[in-house]
Amino acid sequence: MTTFAPDSLALNRKLPLWYQVSQSLRASILGRAPDAPLRLPTEDALAAHYGVSVLTMRQALKELETEGLISRHRRRGTFIEPGAQRGAPVRLLGSVDAIVAQQSGMRTELLEHGPVPVPSGLAEHFPGLAEVAGFRRLRSDEETGEPTNHARNYVRPDVADRIDPADLERWPMTKVLRDAVGVRIGRITDTVEARLADPETAALLQVPLLSPILHYTGLTCDEDGRVVDIAVIHYRGDRFSFTVTLDAH
Repeated sequence: MTTFAPDSLALNRKLPLWYQVSQSLRASILGRAPDAPLRLPTEDALAAHYGVSVLTMRQALKELETEGLISRHRRRGTFIEPGAQRGAPVRLLGSVDAIVAQQSGMRTELLEHGPVPVPSGLAEHFPGLAEVAGFRRLRSDEETGEPTNHARNYVRPDVADRIDPADLERWPMTKVLRDAVGVRIGRITDTVEARLADPETAALLQVPLLSPILHYTGLTCDEDGRVVDIAVIHYRGDRFSFTVTLDAH
């Protein structure tokens, strides 16, 4: 039987291996093609694929099983749940793959793209630039068609010139920058705060005016510390939550 082929992963030894593997596999599952196989490779095969121990792989799979993304059957194997819930809470421990997983698994519509003036509140991150490339997308639940978040990305022009807009309807911006464009991402800084939905956001997300939303800002820097992308995303407050875990050791 044909099995699902997950993406590869470059491990960061400063973060828990099971967590990195679970987030990478989660992103692969949620971003899979509609006709992709539902059966996962064996624990041994997945452990070899990610370069981790079987025990670490087992812990990663347990995390995804708890979330409801996979089901495990003795003697039959491990399978992706076809109706797995999108928009589940994501625990962020500092991995780029966690950001990719957070953004994956939704139907994405590219509403517009092209040169835009640098927003005044973001000018300090784009010194010397009057314009950047703007991308605006609306993500919806694949099962219900219900809008879940509205994203605006502001990207340096020299980086945006290498982006194929069609990729943004298949993959999150972080994955496009890293895997398609080849940006060597050094750091992503996330800020999440509560806001009230303005008329435009309320209409796009199909929520009442002034209802609670999550306002997310993500600054993506390359290895030289240069900001290459700023994402401003409005999430429906009834569909998303964010948990940040700080390791004291």
